[in-house]
Amino acid sequence: MVQTGPATADQTEESMAVDRHRNPLFGPNRFKLGVFSANCDGGLTMSLAPERWKADWTDIVAMTRIADDAGLEFILPVAKWRGYQGKAKIYGRSFETLTHGAALGALTRNIAIFCTVHVPLVTPAFAAKAMATIDHVTNGRAGLNIVCGWNQEEFDLHGVTIDQDARYDHGLEWFRIWSKLLEGGPEFDWDGQFFHLKRLHTDPLTIQRPWPAVMSAGFSPKGRDFAAQAADVLFTNVTQLGQIPGVVGDIRDYMASRNRDISVFTMAHVVCRPTRREAEEFFHYFAEEMADEEGQNYYREKRGTTAGSGKTTVARPFDTRFHLATGKRYAGAYPGAFPLVGTPDDITAELVAMSEGGLAGSAIAFLDYLKEIPFFVQEVLPRLQRAGLRQPVSTG
Repeated sequence: MVQTGPATADQTEESMAVDRHRNPLFGPNRFKLGVFSANCDGGLTMSLAPERWKADWTDIVAMTRIADDAGLEFILPVAKWRGYQGKAKIYGRSFETLTHGAALGALTRNIAIFCTVHVPLVTPAFAAKAMATIDHVTNGRAGLNIVCGWNQEEFDLHGVTIDQDARYDHGLEWFRIWSKLLEGGPEFDWDGQFFHLKRLHTDPLTIQRPWPAVMSAGFSPKGRDFAAQAADVLFTNVTQLGQIPGVVGDIRDYMASRNRDISVFTMAHVVCRPTRREAEEFFHYFAEEMADEEGQNYYREKRGTTAGSGKTTVARPFDTRFHLATGKRYAGAYPGAFPLVGTPDDITAELVAMSEGGLAGSAIAFLDYLKEIPFFVQEVLPRLQRAGLRQPVSTG
């Protein structure tokens, strides 16, 4: 783990530099956990339930400190510029992720702080400078989540048009410029397909060398190809345990053909209660009875039910065990999120199954993060330690 807390006055920049694999994302736990989407109202739900996350700053800070003290590996925010337009207007309120990351970085000691950047909106030079700033604030705990963009309505706010066919090519060129900047060295020009830049240079460099940890999400073949060339972690969707070995196996084969070994994570919504009945009833309440059908329909219309194009089109996984058992839509749950719903023993068993299927970690969300994460920390994390997936938190 990287050195925690602020740097001391007598530390030089070179003496502070660390290999990027000391980022908490690469720590010793077999199954990594991080908090997802807490910078946005609604978190990871499309529900009208009044208990849902409001994304108040003081609550975000309090929840993040709990996650930090508990030894979770990362905070992962979502970059959003427009909500999903339903009655709940999920993501209508959100904190920008670079400034969010700098602020949380100064208030935490051990957890990795990721920033989600839309590459059509942020230049590589700006991102290099911003990430270096956050990496110094956190003393080497910053991380970058690269998003190439998909919802044109969000980018209309900025007068930017996404080329859906070339967005990953654009993103890869962006990454190559960004990473070259953070490697240091003399000024350089760049004359590529998408970028024509002069006298590129940045100072300071990041503490993590040659650059911070990188995540990306991708379910399509193009998304996986991008991750193979740019990312340390690929997020992908699974909604049932039986999907995991096939999905992870395909990704591993794909990465091996490109001489890469990459960690595969997923995202999940946690409803953890003392009894299974309590958990399932609460999930039914906010995801079925209080579902924002309009928001769900907006997402599926804009995102699509398949990924890729032509012969490489694949269906996005939406159906969960709850839908299969009841036929109900559970539209208040986020599409493509795995439902971790049950007792601490139930959730531990499912996380163990995820690990055995080949997943290396998961981003998790709650209807009310601050209210619900203490029970998860108290009851699930010790069970994961006993199962051999996680280690006790060091108090030194």
